[in-house]
Amino acid sequence: MKKCSQMKLFYCFLDALIKPRQLRRPDPTTSDEIQKPASPVMWGSADGGPPEVTLETTMGSFTVEMYYKHTPKTCRNFVELSRRGYYDDVKFHRIIKDFMVQGGDPTGTGRGGESIYGTKFEDEIRSELKHTGAGIISMANAGPNTNGSQFFITLAPCQSLDGKHTIFGRVCSGMEIIKRLGSVQTNNNDRPIHEVKILRTMVKD
Repeated sequence: MKKCSQMKLFYCFLDALIKPRQLRRPDPTTSDEIQKPASPVMWGSADGGPPEVTLETTMGSFTVEMYYKHTPKTCRNFVELSRRGYYDDVKFHRIIKDFMVQGGDPTGTGRGGESIYGTKFEDEIRSELKHTGAGIISMANAGPNTNGSQFFITLAPCQSLDGKHTIFGRVCSGMEIIKRLGSVQTNNNDRPIHEVKILRTMVKD
């Protein structure tokens, strides 16, 4: 298997908004730590919004710390969808061990999902935010400026995704749940054999 930095397919990675595609796996990592961005990040909201969202799943709960000051539009979308219950009972439809966990599509097909803005919205790529390790949460897309509701959480460092997907937060609590999600058995299309899903989301005001 090729290392993540050598992977050529990521120009269209996570194109599940259009159609499922088999992805190559990166080399396994032994890192167990939640990786923070390489450069300092200002946590919390730039406009008074909540800094954290907790996702209760069928395998336990984890909490995401939002990067409001860097990616306000993306954070606002995720928080408002969470507040509305949009992600409740939504499956994690694609899981690739040692790579990422993807969800956020209410149809469960990898082709659906809408933003609060009524259409796809633009990327908020920030040079100081990197996919430096496990626990980074980013928007899935079908190319530049095609963000909707789907997101993914990294299970390992994957710098080849930098500059292609909007990073808008990190898992600040419950990383052991992410590891469990990332270890479930999947089929040849990277779909879990046994359903795993978000039960509900809770926004910290």
